[in-house]
Amino acid sequence: MQIPLQITIRDVEHSAMLETHIRDMAKKLDEFFSHIMSCRVVVEMPHKHHHQGKQFNVRIDIGVPGREIVVNHNHHEDVYVAMRDAFDAAKRQLEDYARKIRGDTKVHEPRV
Repeated sequence: MQIPLQITIRDVEHSAMLETHIRDMAKKLDEFFSHIMSCRVVVEMPHKHHHQGKQFNVRIDIGVPGREIVVNHNHHEDVYVAMRDAFDAAKRQLEDYARKIRGDTKVHEPRV
């Protein structure tokens, strides 16, 4: 990454283990796709769903050449499951982006 990883944790008890987990997952994304220019991760617990218990939201903004990939995974009761789901979605979007820039996307022949 050209710009250091930015981590924001809102309304969630901050722990070194949580931050280390985020850094490890972001490092795996950077190893998977080396053209990542920036990565911002926001972990929060919105206040509006009190009747459902603790619900975590994870947002990941990844800057790549010519585009920004945004993943927003809403509402899971376990912060680590919410992060796993968000980073899995980010990896899938990076795979799609990598295929596109390599020209591996399927092109249909024009109809005659």
